[in-house]
Amino acid sequence: MENFVLVLIYILIGTQLRRLPQFPANTGMVLNQYVLMVALPALVLQKMPLLQLSSQLLVAAILPWILLAVTAVLVLVAAKLWHWERSTIGALLVVLPLGNTAFLGYPMIEALMGADALPIAIIYDQAGSFLALVSYAAVLAAWYGNASEKPTVLGMAKRIFFFPAFMAMLVGLALKGWEYPGLMKNFLDSLAVTLVPVVMVAVGFQFRLQLDAKEKAPLAFALVVKLMLLPAIAFVLLWLIAAESRIQQVAVLQAAMPPMVSAGALAIGAGLAPRLVSTLVGVGLILSFLSLPLWAWWLGVW
Repeated sequence: MENFVLVLIYILIGTQLRRLPQFPANTGMVLNQYVLMVALPALVLQKMPLLQLSSQLLVAAILPWILLAVTAVLVLVAAKLWHWERSTIGALLVVLPLGNTAFLGYPMIEALMGADALPIAIIYDQAGSFLALVSYAAVLAAWYGNASEKPTVLGMAKRIFFFPAFMAMLVGLALKGWEYPGLMKNFLDSLAVTLVPVVMVAVGFQFRLQLDAKEKAPLAFALVVKLMLLPAIAFVLLWLIAAESRIQQVAVLQAAMPPMVSAGALAIGAGLAPRLVSTLVGVGLILSFLSLPLWAWWLGVW
């Protein structure tokens, strides 16, 4: 409970820093880049060698892709029923399947379940959400949006391989069973510990709430699907295959994360319903601080 309260305080600090002239408008983006390039790779290097490999871990890697397929079908069916605009369809196809499984997922999993659950969360994020972002989401954003440069297979492969956290995951797996020297361990620990406060301050700094009456139906649909239906589907699927309890708990919580900020930025950059996307990301973040503890309580981890 204490860690959860700290996360809320960090976000509140970010919202207040936005009011100060000393912090320029791009402060949130700069903090996010620090997390992507420094703190997140350090955390991955710190935790991956501790991962206990098992066939059950494949569940954490495959589940996000199953949920992505389910989400895409739901969006296309809903769009046909309610006659949504093309930009709305594209926005939801890009943003809705991808949860904020790194920036919010890591600190929330740690707050609710402890640091030993992070390696499973990393597998879910890097093998699922991140790969989907740089492949599926990039292609859909270009297809539905106004992107002048269409993604290529080679380009996507480069983005995946050279993404710092992905490279750190590969290095961490290669170093499994090898104990870091004292200096290196302290170095990684000191950087990794900055991830939660920095990223939560950035989330608070970037938070916006914008509403548009004509997009209330797609917004309500997206919030219900992302925060309630997808984790419920994940829970049922994992129960049916009798997944290990710890993996089941982490995977369901990751499935319950609100829409990914990076996917929202990708959709907005492609011109896909910017107001809907920004509102979905912002409102989803707020509601997740109610829905995530409920899922944690249901799973018996909080």
